[in-house]
Amino acid sequence: MITSRQNPRVKALARLKTKKGRREAGAFLVEGPREIARALASPRVRPELLVVDPANLSPEEAALLAAHPDLPRLEVAPPVMEKLAYREHPGGLLLVARSEAPGLEALELGENPLVLVAVGLEKPGNLGAVFRSADAAGAAVVVADPRVEPFAPQTIRASTGTVFAVPFALAPGEAVRNWLRAKELSVVATSPGAETLFWDADLKGPAAILIGPEETGLDAAWLAASDQAVRVPMRGSADSLNASVTAALLLYEALRQRRAD
Repeated sequence: MITSRQNPRVKALARLKTKKGRREAGAFLVEGPREIARALASPRVRPELLVVDPANLSPEEAALLAAHPDLPRLEVAPPVMEKLAYREHPGGLLLVARSEAPGLEALELGENPLVLVAVGLEKPGNLGAVFRSADAAGAAVVVADPRVEPFAPQTIRASTGTVFAVPFALAPGEAVRNWLRAKELSVVATSPGAETLFWDADLKGPAAILIGPEETGLDAAWLAASDQAVRVPMRGSADSLNASVTAALLLYEALRQRRAD
């Protein structure tokens, strides 16, 4: 068991808490039994190591350990786990894993697809919540910004690990717009200046919903690439909703129109 927070291996793992460290190592940390379980169940994820604090293992974490006896593991003392974990009150298990964000060519769309295109959502919490809503609605996600890090700790946590389950791709904006045209999807942009309310949009057929950042919204290139623009009615003093809330509203309006259950 490693007890020193200054251990070289601990220092190397701690660097995975930073964007630079994750980029250089090509690996990331997964924390929380729900998130770890979804990562281990994903064919896109290559698990490398389970970091274990035996003194603080929850029953769910112990069950995950028992279910994956062949995975390498590293036992650490509670102070070491506190250094490695992102959460204020860590549990007893961390997963070190690798996964590449797939490109558009790898994204397979089923019959009557529903795609959520996240444009300029750089806040990890927002992006994670979008993944969670897309998972619940059975939608695919396209992140239209290759600078975005889908496996940042905050994104994983806000997604509750659904980032490992949702079909998704990462690509530059122009490539995404070309892909949308090639797939012949009905492209619906969200814009506070649109005349059409979101529940009046036709989302029954193959569709892509564009969600932009709350501060600036979608730019002219994205609005020009859309077939229609819609807005969410605002009755108070706020001029916009959180991007993930807007995404959830439109995704579930699509489900309502399709009468999915």
